[in-house]
Amino acid sequence: MCDFHPPLPVAVGFSGGADSTALLLSCAERWPGQVRAIHVHHGLQTAADGFQAQCEKLCAAHAIPLKVCAIDARHAPGQSPEDAARQGRYEALIHAAQQAWTDAQGQPLLPVQSMALAQHADDQVETLLLALSRGSGVAGLAAMPSRWQRAGLEWFRPLLTVRGQALRDWLALRAQDWVEDPSNTDIGYTRNRIRAQLLPVLEQAFPQFRATFARSSAHCAQAAQLMEEVAVADLVTVGVPPRIKDLQSLSQARQANVLRHWLRSVHATTPTAAQLSELMAQLGVCTTRGHRIHIKVGRGYVERQGLVLDWYNF
Repeated sequence: MCDFHPPLPVAVGFSGGADSTALLLSCAERWPGQVRAIHVHHGLQTAADGFQAQCEKLCAAHAIPLKVCAIDARHAPGQSPEDAARQGRYEALIHAAQQAWTDAQGQPLLPVQSMALAQHADDQVETLLLALSRGSGVAGLAAMPSRWQRAGLEWFRPLLTVRGQALRDWLALRAQDWVEDPSNTDIGYTRNRIRAQLLPVLEQAFPQFRATFARSSAHCAQAAQLMEEVAVADLVTVGVPPRIKDLQSLSQARQANVLRHWLRSVHATTPTAAQLSELMAQLGVCTTRGHRIHIKVGRGYVERQGLVLDWYNF
């Protein structure tokens, strides 16, 4: 974490597990009095109350201000449990970080400026392998960023180059305990199967796989950024809503790129690969005034409106 320099004060997403315990304590040692902890109580396991108790005990012992947020992480129909928990967790972290903070004596503290999360090198590999298993594009293969901005906060993942076992070894040297989430051993979750069954094989076959996979993800992140910049420029050229004739003047790759960008940035929806392929096929043969385009895309429909494409979901 030698190159980790967040704006202070920094809040740490603290589950009570080994990874976030190591991150929280290392931050507290480095910036005494400038670290806060936020624990999200998901309410999905009987062990959740024990997680909270561990967090409260550790923060009290080290005089680290702590906020506990209870959320309803049940997933909606068609939504994965992991996605529901992740979205709820981010919303809770943002809400807690933006609230007023006080110390143990009730004295006001400076507002939080940044947020640190404890995902590490093994988590990054799992994310990349999950993206590969889903046929993701370069944005998905970029895996998790180490730094970004959201809701007025600077966000960091300072442990992405650190192995999970190294964090546990660091805690063991300090005789510091942590809690183990029992769901981490449930191989019904794809991520857990990757962790339990694939990572040991990769370790044996390619001992440096964490570093090489991280380089591949970094290359994909650069490619995704370049594609975004091209899409922004192309959207200016084709207009909003995009003109069919100007779309047809683009190469297939740039046409797909700008259509994805238009749908995501303007309408907050994402086409499937099949939907995008069908839309582009229809654009390719749209040469007469009477040609109709009406295709299900994302949460709504793309429809031809004269010389342009439109999207609606009502």
